[in-house]
Amino acid sequence: MAHASIEMYNFNVWANKTMLDRLKEIPQDIYNKEIQSVFPSISKAMPHIYITDICWLNILLGKSMSDALVYANQLKENTEAKSLEELEMLFLESSEQFKAIFNQQDNMEKTIVVDNPYAGIRETSYSEIVLQIVNHATYHRGNITAMLRQLGYASTMTEYALYWYSR
Repeated sequence: MAHASIEMYNFNVWANKTMLDRLKEIPQDIYNKEIQSVFPSISKAMPHIYITDICWLNILLGKSMSDALVYANQLKENTEAKSLEELEMLFLESSEQFKAIFNQQDNMEKTIVVDNPYAGIRETSYSEIVLQIVNHATYHRGNITAMLRQLGYASTMTEYALYWYSR
């Protein structure tokens, strides 16, 4: 059986795909519509999840958090301009990169030092980083669900228990 954190990452990939599939079903103007919420539009929220994933991916590849944040911020405008189909491909490509890193690890409890420019230095394990990635995306998929409802549309379930039964 896969390490629990890898299984959580697989859930995250499934949940992001499930949400992207739902977003492809709503009118494009709703996806881009500006509203008063956590994000100015849904079209800013899904790219935010991806950009944050890329930041963590670069940290796992050995970049400093400062450099990873700079790179992630450079992606923002271009990523937000992508179609949902293009964004889906970006998520797929990054998930393949994450899985390659995880497959190379014989110990997901291996630690690295992260120097967060806002919070300081911390030693953290690969498994903790995975949980951060999953938790961050889950939080923002919840934001998207609330935004969809605010705009008069139903969302989709992306709960972990549903993932169990989808496999």
